[in-house]
Amino acid sequence: MELEDIYRRDLNLLVALKVLIEEGSVSQAAIRLNLSQSATSRVLGRLRELLNDPLFTRQGQHLIPTKKALEISQRIDQPLESFRQLLSPSDFDPYYCSERFLIATTDYAMQTILPYALPKIYEQAPNISLEFAPLQHEHLFKQLSTERVDMAICRPSGSITPLHQEVLGPVGVSCLLSKNHPLADQPLSLEDYVSLPHAMIAISDGVKALLDNALANQQPRKMVLRAYHLEAALAIVDRMPLVITVPADLAYLVAERYDLVVKPLPFEFMPFDYSLIWHSRCDSSASQQWLRRVVKEECGELIQKRIADVGLG
Repeated sequence: MELEDIYRRDLNLLVALKVLIEEGSVSQAAIRLNLSQSATSRVLGRLRELLNDPLFTRQGQHLIPTKKALEISQRIDQPLESFRQLLSPSDFDPYYCSERFLIATTDYAMQTILPYALPKIYEQAPNISLEFAPLQHEHLFKQLSTERVDMAICRPSGSITPLHQEVLGPVGVSCLLSKNHPLADQPLSLEDYVSLPHAMIAISDGVKALLDNALANQQPRKMVLRAYHLEAALAIVDRMPLVITVPADLAYLVAERYDLVVKPLPFEFMPFDYSLIWHSRCDSSASQQWLRRVVKEECGELIQKRIADVGLG
């Protein structure tokens, strides 16, 4: 029998058969099925026609199932239970989840935010698999809608409608200087900032455009290095009076690791929001909701803690 043939059959009749066998009475079965007694009798007639068997004989007020009725009842037990589980709402338990999740993110988030959420994620769901892909701002909607990416963590570069967004927290910007820099022990003025040589790193996640807008009335900065990785700038930070401008929490992490000096920006700069972004296709998934909740709680808490600890932004 083809699927379309099954589709044309009323499978609710099989549920009625189970109830009739369990109750042994048309009147009692009618109560459970929320039907009238006459309607339940018609259901029994349709069952007999569908299965080509009388299905029951009467013994007083009781229905006695035939051999075929009992055989059918046993054979549909497992399918009906599977349907019951499928259609019943169930609580999601991440411990038993073995799904694979694909997250698009920036290098900045991968280095400074996400690592702090991973322990909690794997503590709750030890059997899942996580894969991280480079985030492409210009193709963000495509990544989330058709390229299997479950969520993205980034600073939105424009409108993300119709995607969903939840803000993780504000991210400020700071400067990194060598301890041998002439201004290492002095305040960094706006004039100093504009005149000194600069390095811009791709990890900065769109910071350059934001800074250029903030400095629109100043002379252009002298950009001596643009690189994908921070290590390129660190290789020359002691060779010239270089200023490396990066997200503030990254600046503090790098300064501690490489013994550098952190300076605040010498002009007003509004911190930008880092966000968790996803497509509607993932919105109602219990596993996706769980992962988004953990990322939101862990990463959001981390960002807020850094703001409190070092006054970022």
